[in-house]
Amino acid sequence: MVRPLTDPTSTDLIPTGTPLLEFDRVGLQYQVDGKPRRIIEEISLSIQPSEFVSFVGPSGCGKTSILRMISGLSPAPIGEIRLRGDRIHKPLKNVGIAFQNPVLLPWRNTLNNVLLPLEVVQPYKREFRQKLPQFTQMAQDLLETVGLQDFQKQLPWQLSGGMRQRASLCRALIHQPEILLLDEPFGALDAFTREEMWVMLQNLWMRAKCVGLLITHDLREAVFLSDTVYVMSPRPSSIIHTLQINLPRPRTLDMYLTDEFNHLVADIRRHIHRS
Repeated sequence: MVRPLTDPTSTDLIPTGTPLLEFDRVGLQYQVDGKPRRIIEEISLSIQPSEFVSFVGPSGCGKTSILRMISGLSPAPIGEIRLRGDRIHKPLKNVGIAFQNPVLLPWRNTLNNVLLPLEVVQPYKREFRQKLPQFTQMAQDLLETVGLQDFQKQLPWQLSGGMRQRASLCRALIHQPEILLLDEPFGALDAFTREEMWVMLQNLWMRAKCVGLLITHDLREAVFLSDTVYVMSPRPSSIIHTLQINLPRPRTLDMYLTDEFNHLVADIRRHIHRS
């Protein structure tokens, strides 16, 4: 059954109570030249339903590995990550993923790239042919939300970088995931386009009401999008600072010119440089 999109102007987005995700003393190490090398020392935290979280920190501290462990593609080898109390030990189906590279299939047009998860993820896969008109309408509604309603038939090479990333976000959300994983999704875009994408992603996330987990090196991006920012130390890494972002939603680009916004960015930067 398709869940209706909710009011994107709602500001009450983070229910309190039972966490959706829990990290219980999660660690990570690799074998290098036959010797164990610790990447993540230990992380314990919880994430509420509909919360948007960012992880920031120096390169190589294990941020992307955290997303892989949450997705179940590489389950936590040390400690546990739990979804509603159950250990994540295999790939999850209720996850959407967007990378820095949109990785759209070059032979499929925009609409068909967005529809792709519905062809491969259950229960939509079983219903795909029967409900194709309904699924197509869902994809078209998402594309209209991000301003791509007139580019449904274009192939990826016919789209700008920002357009491809917008299509990638629609594809990540089409199967209405509970968890949206974002690994530097705007890192390859120019500054102007990247800021536009912040607003667009915020609107999509507020409509979908899923958990958002963002990896980024852009501290302004982390503050603009997040409810909570976790600052990681160099490896072997741990969480050295947790910052709650209490700015009202929906947020506008004018906000990052305010003293309050810049104080939050400066607080994160201070802790990164101390690590």
